[in-house]
Amino acid sequence: MHQKTVQLFKENLINLGYSKTIQNMLPNCVNEFLNYTDKNLEAIGKVDILNYYAYLQNRPSKRGSGGLSESYIYHHVYALKLFFSFQLETRKISINPISTLEFATPKSMPRPTLTQNEVKALFEACKTYKERCILSLCYGLGLRRTEAEKLNLKDIHFKTKLLYVRRGKNNKRRVIPMNKAVIKNLKNYLEKERKSTKQIALLLNKTGNRASGNSLNNTLKTILKRTQIQKPITLHCLRHSIATHLLENGLPVEFVRDFLGHKHLESTQIYTRVKNRKLWTLNSI
Repeated sequence: MHQKTVQLFKENLINLGYSKTIQNMLPNCVNEFLNYTDKNLEAIGKVDILNYYAYLQNRPSKRGSGGLSESYIYHHVYALKLFFSFQLETRKISINPISTLEFATPKSMPRPTLTQNEVKALFEACKTYKERCILSLCYGLGLRRTEAEKLNLKDIHFKTKLLYVRRGKNNKRRVIPMNKAVIKNLKNYLEKERKSTKQIALLLNKTGNRASGNSLNNTLKTILKRTQIQKPITLHCLRHSIATHLLENGLPVEFVRDFLGHKHLESTQIYTRVKNRKLWTLNSI
């Protein structure tokens, strides 16, 4: 009954550039809701959504024992918000039943962030040019793991000191200025360590093919073992760290938003809680 409606919603997510995980998860959430209410779109009201929300609080998990996590329940809420906004935009409904409802957001674990001294220790622990290159991409330029993985040689412009992210999150394109330290680390890797090959990817594995995101994260783990840092750090934590450090050094939040490729300012403002500490210059790395 609702198959076509859900499919159109999924196609809209695809057109907007959402990840494949979201493209599959959110339509599944919507499909479960529509089967639960078993009503036409125009007949669905606030009470139906609130009843469904209460049902989710007690619904057992299909993947194991226990109930649904706060995070998974919030995914359902997020799916319904996007779904009904889409229905309103396409005039399938005249009133958005979820627009005035408020729901609790899941409690998030604090994101581990490195101090600038710890970042310096990471760079000092590197034994290869590739290791320094990876740190420069994910910390110095704030790239996401997938963005670093997808980088090609043509994306690096040393003359203009710019790096191009052709397809970031939600297919967003951005241009990032490179400082002297980043340029030096990238050039050293390209000129002294990266073997000549027809491969267009910037970062290569041992077989000369494009390095995977997992292998980049494993490289970071290898570097971490050489330091005294005990934090559970991933490549994405390096991105969090540079955002925090830029704000601490007085850069406007709007600049940091564009630097990270955030779509909304709210995504960047989570870093503004850590400020006002005396720090050494970022370019010294």
